[in-house]
Amino acid sequence: MTIVVETAVACAVAWALRKAKRVGGRVDGEVDSVLDAAMDRVHEVVAGKLGSSGDLGRLEQEATFALQRDPEQARHTLNDGFTRHSIKGTLAQAIDTDEEFAAQLKEAVEAYRVAVGKASLAALGAYGLTVEGDLRIRADNGSFAAGTAHVEGGLTIGNPSKLGPDNA
Repeated sequence: MTIVVETAVACAVAWALRKAKRVGGRVDGEVDSVLDAAMDRVHEVVAGKLGSSGDLGRLEQEATFALQRDPEQARHTLNDGFTRHSIKGTLAQAIDTDEEFAAQLKEAVEAYRVAVGKASLAALGAYGLTVEGDLRIRADNGSFAAGTAHVEGGLTIGNPSKLGPDNA
């Protein structure tokens, strides 16, 4: 359930940042409306358990302040903050003690992850590649390797061998 808690907390941070940025605006695009709905669902499940005041209310206030202070660092500020860690601990405890909540959160997080995958694929286009983990690209014998990739993890791109007079 750790991945469920981590994803739910990441959603709570993203939701708070989105709310602070827009005060009404939504992510653009038809595919992204599915992502918005999935993120909203995770937030509804979390808020249903934790309430919209307390840590979630504090997270929204922190998001507004972080965006005003330094929009480029806002996500890092929230991810490093005490409120995020408090929400994480509370959700982990709630999952351990409330099976119905755990099932609802797991379902909402899975729907969110599917929506993220679809949004990523739409953004990459027909020949795009989404990778979770390390990706190594290598070209041998004077060949050429290229593409568009969204990588969450390490990326290593090797150099192709040099052509010589015998393999030109």
